[in-house]
Amino acid sequence: MDTLQVDVAVVGAGSAGLTAYRAARSSGARTVLIEAGAHGTMCARVGCMPSKLLIAAAEAAHAARSAQAFGVRVQGVHIDGAQVMQRVRDERDRFVGYVLDQVRDMPEADKLQGRARFISDQALLLDDALQVQARAFVVATGSTPVVPDMYRDLGDLMVLNDDLFDWADLPRRVLVVGAGAIGMELGLALARLGVQVSVIGRGDGLAGISDPQVRQSARQAYEAELELHLNTEVHQIRREGQVAVAHFAAQGGPQQEGRYDAVLVATGRKPSLQGLGLEHTSVGLDRRGRPEIDLRTLRAGSSSIYFAGDVTGQRAVQHEAANEGRIAGANAARHPHPAEHARTTPLSIVFTDPQIAHVGLRYADLPEGAVAGAVDFSGQGRARIMGRNHGVLRIYAENKTGKLLGAEMAAPAAEHLAHLLAWACQQELSVGRLLEMPFYHPVLEEALRTALRDAMRQLGR
Repeated sequence: MDTLQVDVAVVGAGSAGLTAYRAARSSGARTVLIEAGAHGTMCARVGCMPSKLLIAAAEAAHAARSAQAFGVRVQGVHIDGAQVMQRVRDERDRFVGYVLDQVRDMPEADKLQGRARFISDQALLLDDALQVQARAFVVATGSTPVVPDMYRDLGDLMVLNDDLFDWADLPRRVLVVGAGAIGMELGLALARLGVQVSVIGRGDGLAGISDPQVRQSARQAYEAELELHLNTEVHQIRREGQVAVAHFAAQGGPQQEGRYDAVLVATGRKPSLQGLGLEHTSVGLDRRGRPEIDLRTLRAGSSSIYFAGDVTGQRAVQHEAANEGRIAGANAARHPHPAEHARTTPLSIVFTDPQIAHVGLRYADLPEGAVAGAVDFSGQGRARIMGRNHGVLRIYAENKTGKLLGAEMAAPAAEHLAHLLAWACQQELSVGRLLEMPFYHPVLEEALRTALRDAMRQLGR
């Protein structure tokens, strides 16, 4: 068996892995990048970029149908599903192409193709044909969808978000199983594109919202556009020809039946750890079978193995994956003396309408005594002007100091409000300091000022 000796070996060529490779290499380490499948990040190929392309088409359709409220009449809105999906694939392939260009520019000797399996803290086997020995490793293998067994017998009627973007046309009826971020984004987009959509969630969770006021406002908005069943269990699902027949019931409610042309399973994702051979290393695993990692260094215990991206099971978003890749790659290069890195303020966005966003501490994690300032967008000036006056924003502040702790929101253009709040959290600004900032009129950011004033009243200042 051939042996390759390097300083750092990175397993996985997604957002985290590519960034880790560049960070290690720029630190002067002899680095290789190992990939078992197709190159091109999950974000570009099956995640954030193609989903936003589908959402953009849905927003265009919704704007055309909603124009009458402004006195603008658009006659006969027609959705060409085949053309919608063709544009999604064309633009997706363009984004993937940018990633592939980066891979092509890498030295050929740095790119290894095959499935990696650890045999110790210092070595792994590549397809049982090549042993790669390294001073340190970065595992950036991403995540895989969780698929309950009951849906596997549906064959090609069951789709994951990885598969949906390869549809040649839009189906007529879709069941979405899972009311998390992926299920709600894609479910609402399909509904606005003329698909009959039913979304089923086992609990009362909705797009990851923990604040009950925000969750209720989002639920009201979504129920106006699609069939939403929360606290509902699918008891049976079977295939009849080209149709999936589902039997489901809400807690304490009657049994219902639905017939669908496709079933989108969006029941969550889990770290891709299977087959890595971590049992042959000193990496400790928690009760869920996930590696125990120091989040300041991304090192697993005292081993020479670092983890980055979705495989950590922590913040499964693209910018965090890239940030973790940079930390893990740099620390692998300087192993066994990794540096501790401060983490950025948590920030996540769900591209529904209204958009959902979480910044810093969530409602469920607030310390005792924290105050919550709120604003309802139903009466907010700019939101009413745009006809997008749905949702609630809640900001959280420390009682004694007034320091901003976090926020949850269902709001128009929440992606922009969330960034402002994330920057403010990271700068450890107080509610009072934020109220000293300029607020133009009329803009959506004035809603943030309203919430800040509400918090200030509760703080007694």
